[in-house]
Amino acid sequence: MLLIRRFEEKAGQMYGMGLIGGFCHLYIGQEAVVVGMQMCLKPGDQVITGYRDHGHMLAAGMDARGVMAELTGRRGGYSKGKGGSMHMFSIEKGFYGGHGIVGAQVSLGTGLAFASRYRDNGRVSLTYFGDGAANQGQVYESFNMAALWKLPVVYIVENNKYAMGTSVNRASAQTNFSRRGISFDIPGEQVDGMDVRAVRAAGLRAVEHARSGQGPFILEMLTYRYRGHSMSDPAKYRAKDEVQKMRDERDAVEQVRARLIDNGWASEDGVKKIDAEVRAIVNEAAEFATHDPAPDPSELYTDVLR
Repeated sequence: MLLIRRFEEKAGQMYGMGLIGGFCHLYIGQEAVVVGMQMCLKPGDQVITGYRDHGHMLAAGMDARGVMAELTGRRGGYSKGKGGSMHMFSIEKGFYGGHGIVGAQVSLGTGLAFASRYRDNGRVSLTYFGDGAANQGQVYESFNMAALWKLPVVYIVENNKYAMGTSVNRASAQTNFSRRGISFDIPGEQVDGMDVRAVRAAGLRAVEHARSGQGPFILEMLTYRYRGHSMSDPAKYRAKDEVQKMRDERDAVEQVRARLIDNGWASEDGVKKIDAEVRAIVNEAAEFATHDPAPDPSELYTDVLR
């Protein structure tokens, strides 16, 4: 969780310096969701998400150097510097991409689950999408197919309350997204997405449900992003006091730090040491991503279907 937090902070700095171009959607505040869910998986399970994807890559075990180099468009990036923030993949780590089209990954994640069901390999697909994407028609087509064929997929709604910039209360008639599968007979559960323990506990139940042949499950993660929708969003649609209150009272990383120290599981110095180690990883990744060469012009024509 701390790696994701420090990585995203550094990415934000590098974007401000002009080293990262295009879109850049930071995951700061939502770290407990992907870390807790990743703890529920087995080798071979699959993960797919939307454009707020850097945290998912790091949680899946992808190298910080490769992720950051992709952000800066360098040849050492996971997509050889040609994909940028929203388009990275690692089949080795079971990560099937961030996707820039809102809701598109839901159909693809359902397809991953269909392939696993067809092959009877016991794998589960974790398919993430946000509260804004939850109103897309393709989401419900996917729900119907997954329920009909009892596909091994867990749909994870990362409800950070503001979608692209509109409060969920103004955009959704049914704001309890865990209930969105009722008409398809898909069970769902609301989860405190700021508590990694709650995420893991709910995730284990949902993943077991899907893996055991009972079909899809919906988890609504009640979470919060501290930054704007993307780096170009000033986030004027919410009060600064609201953001600060969440940071002070509900921060996912700070909750873990406090528990470690309060229960005597780690000392203040021990936690600072972990932070220093994480910062060193991130700084090294930033250094690599700044000086790695740009892709060769010949790469323009590789990996393109004709």
